[in-house]
Amino acid sequence: MDTNINFKNIWKQQTSNKPNLEELLGKLKKFRNQNLRRLILANITLIITSLLIIYIWYRFQPQMITTKIGIVLVILAMVMFLFAYNKMFMVFYKIDQTQSNNEYLQSLYVVKSKQKLMQTTILNLYFIMLFLGICFYMYEYTSRMTVGAAILTYTVTFAWIAFNWFYLRPKTIKKQQGKIDELINKFEEINNQLKES
Repeated sequence: MDTNINFKNIWKQQTSNKPNLEELLGKLKKFRNQNLRRLILANITLIITSLLIIYIWYRFQPQMITTKIGIVLVILAMVMFLFAYNKMFMVFYKIDQTQSNNEYLQSLYVVKSKQKLMQTTILNLYFIMLFLGICFYMYEYTSRMTVGAAILTYTVTFAWIAFNWFYLRPKTIKKQQGKIDELINKFEEINNQLKES
C-alpha cells in the first residue's frame, strides 16, 4: 500500500470524523514560522553579544589570563550553540504546504530529534562553558573587591545561572516538546485514518 498519500487530494473524499486539516496545516505553519523567527533572533542576539564582548576585551584590556580565558570560553559557547542551532534552519525552512503526509511526519520527526540533541547535549555544554567563562572572567574584577562584595557578586551571578538552568530551561524544553508532540500526534492520527479509509 502506498503510504505517501497527498493530504489535499484525498482529504476532499473523506466525509466523516475528520480533523480540520486546514487548521492543522495552519498550526504547522505557525510552528515553523515561530521557530524560524526564534532561530534568527538567537543569531542576532548572540552575534551582537559576542561582538560586544570582543569590544570590551579590546577597549578595557584585561590584565589577567583568567579574564581572557573566560572571554574565549563565553564566545566559544555562543559560537558552538549557534553552529548546532543553525543546522535546524533547513529543517524548518523545508516544511511547506506542498508536502505529503509522510513528508510532514518525517520533517517533524527530524525536528524532534534535533530539538532533543539541542535540549540535552548542546544546551548542557553551552551552560557549562558559559558558567566557567563567567567565573574566570569575573575573577580579575572580584579580586579587587572586598570579600563581602565579591561573595555577593558571585552569589547573584550563580543564582541567575541556577534560575536559568533549573527553572527556565526545563520549562522551555517542556513547552517545545509539547508543541512538537501535539503536531506529530495529529499528523499520525490523520495518516492512520487515511490508511484505513
